Amino acid sequence: MSKIESGYNKKSLPNSVSKIGGTLLAIGLLLGIAGFLVDSYRASYAYLVSFIFFLSIAVGSLFLVALEYAANADWSTPFRRISEFFAASLPLLLILVVPLFFNTSNLFLWSHAGYVHGDKMLEAKSAYLNTPFFMVRVIAIILLWLFFYWMITKNSRKQDETKDQVLTKRNITLSVIFIPVFAITITLTAIDWIMSLESKWFSTIFGVYLFAGVVWCSLAALTFSAIKLKENGYLHSAIKEDHYYSLGTLMFAFTAFWGYIAFSQYMLVWYGNLPEETFWFMQRWDGGWKFVSILLIITHFIVPFFGLLSYEAKTNVKRLKFMSVWILCVHFLDMYWLIMPGMSRNNHAYSFSWIDFVFPLVFIGILILVFNKMAEKFNLVPVGDPKLQRGLNFHL
Repeated sequence: MSKIESGYNKKSLPNSVSKIGGTLLAIGLLLGIAGFLVDSYRASYAYLVSFIFFLSIAVGSLFLVALEYAANADWSTPFRRISEFFAASLPLLLILVVPLFFNTSNLFLWSHAGYVHGDKMLEAKSAYLNTPFFMVRVIAIILLWLFFYWMITKNSRKQDETKDQVLTKRNITLSVIFIPVFAITITLTAIDWIMSLESKWFSTIFGVYLFAGVVWCSLAALTFSAIKLKENGYLHSAIKEDHYYSLGTLMFAFTAFWGYIAFSQYMLVWYGNLPEETFWFMQRWDGGWKFVSILLIITHFIVPFFGLLSYEAKTNVKRLKFMSVWILCVHFLDMYWLIMPGMSRNNHAYSFSWIDFVFPLVFIGILILVFNKMAEKFNLVPVGDPKLQRGLNFHL
């Protein structure tokens, strides 16, 4: 038995994991169906918020896998399989997107021919913003993500058995190709699913805004899972607190990056003072949304910035677990802030509702069940990766 294999013992996660995932999924499905029956208009928006949150973790995790290969990083290799398992939820996007396709008329004004007719701005956009082309784009983007997921993870899992280093070289090539593809597709996702909710709004930086949140969120999911799994003996015994430093540093870096992008977007709109741009922010400053906007600044930037600022915070497992859960919750709040104000148009008065908070149960349940299934079938540590030993030897 090799030194690497002696420090890792593959075992299934506790039965309670699948029970928790199944319970959340069942309760969320029942309440979600009830939500659509009670108010399909509101349920469409609430479902979209949770869909983008789920998508953030799934495709963001695939980006982290690709980033490791492209950068030839060693320190993250012991954790890479966790991100692969989260990315395993990507195929389900083809099913989970279907309820949104059936509710495009609730979400997007550009899907109504009567609304577009006579409006020069929307008529000029109609070649892009139309329901058939929208659906084709969405499916094409998901299939692109699935192609890279299947190719990269196939090589990674095969390497556990063959120890063939050529598979790492193949994944490096695939990852270098995927990163610009991801940049383009996540920008299109931001435009199609969120920006087009306000079909007359302009922002050239919005794709970068979503990118920052997606990577931040997936880093938080990876960090929390890695610590919990290591604490319960499911990862390699050589992993120590030093290994979490880079995860804490990356979460801190993307906290600052998101703050920079968010401020830049606001500053440019404020400076230009154009009605077709400023209305979007004014909509999020009217009524109760003012408090949500202020809360977002505090929770999305100030708290994680100072919470992860010190060296000690980046290696303190209790602090990292807390900040990871905090970041996941705040990313959901960010998606809520981006999407839900658009619901107020057409005389639909906005107020908080129980419907807004049932769909996260569905998507969190799915993530848990998929992760548990992957952990049953494959190693939680990429034991055949030639970089693994160097990753395990990492120290500050």
